Amino acid sequence: MKKQTKMLKSGFTTGTAAAAAAKAALIRMVTGDDPDSVDILLLTGDSIRIPVQSCNQISDCRASATVIKNAGDDPDVTHGAEIGAIVTRCATSDFQTNRNVETHKESLNISITGGEGVGQVTLPGLEIPPGEPAINLGPRKMIVQAIENVLGLHPFNQSISVEIFVPKGRLLAEKTLNARLGIIGGISILGTTGIVRPMSHEAYEATIASSLSVARAGGCDRVMLTTGRRSERFAQAAIPGLPEIAFIQIGDFFKISLEAASQKGFPTITLAVLFGKAIKMAQGFAHTHAAKSDLSLAVLSEWARAVTNDREFSRRLNQANTARQALSMITESHPVIISDVGRRMITAARRFVGSDIAIQGMIFDYAGKVLYASRL
Repeated sequence: MKKQTKMLKSGFTTGTAAAAAAKAALIRMVTGDDPDSVDILLLTGDSIRIPVQSCNQISDCRASATVIKNAGDDPDVTHGAEIGAIVTRCATSDFQTNRNVETHKESLNISITGGEGVGQVTLPGLEIPPGEPAINLGPRKMIVQAIENVLGLHPFNQSISVEIFVPKGRLLAEKTLNARLGIIGGISILGTTGIVRPMSHEAYEATIASSLSVARAGGCDRVMLTTGRRSERFAQAAIPGLPEIAFIQIGDFFKISLEAASQKGFPTITLAVLFGKAIKMAQGFAHTHAAKSDLSLAVLSEWARAVTNDREFSRRLNQANTARQALSMITESHPVIISDVGRRMITAARRFVGSDIAIQGMIFDYAGKVLYASRL
């Protein structure tokens, strides 16, 4: 009997949650009703209905509401987080104009600020300038649309202030790379479409692009592309003089990261990876996850034979169970193979960057020892 494939559920972004909370709070303030759900216009032009967790009337001119972020089946640290908004209406004369203001009608000003648990941008290079709350432009647009939707049914001429808050935002931020990006004090309110699609990798790609922007704006001429926390730690120990923002965790995104670094104008890019990832990169895979590419020890054994002319060793290498086991065999008998893998990795990387960019390769063993480091 054929096994059925489970359909993964989509979810919605923190930006969508913030817009829904803002809309629910304004409905509570102008009507006195507590909506069970609200409809939110996504950045794709589609609409989604979002359940409302709570509403609270703070005063005649102020109300709050919260929504529970639902990331569907996508792994996300903000899944299940409470996202809230405090909406205040005030006289236009009392309205403080700043860079957060979105003006869509002559009679209406909408201010969007960040409260508890929303990070503050402190470094240049991101979509939002330093000094602003980390609420990206897409979510800001959705919040404005949500407010205008309510005001279309219940118009008044007063200005609106929207404060987004995340009660556990500071704790959640510790599980992200926000501090590395210069976002302090909480999470970012994100979303390029409003929808989270499982395994779309959209958030990770956005983090890579943001990290590269921060590094470039911070004056870095060289970036160290690592595949995770362990290889990053090894790279930082190997080259202690580089600033922290120069180290970018790219995960499995080999091609996309190199192209992005090239587009940002970095003259020097260093790939600092463990041996297993180096083999995949050397084979030219654009994406190095196991689900996207096979770690072919058969290919490695062919390379080994070409380098060493040792047929018996090549045969035994082909029978290795893992890259770790293969590395142990190589370091004991033919360490020159590691350099061959390094050179092939650099050759593969050059296909994804401009010809004027210097590519360096570093390969570590699983304890952090540098096995290969090419010259710049």
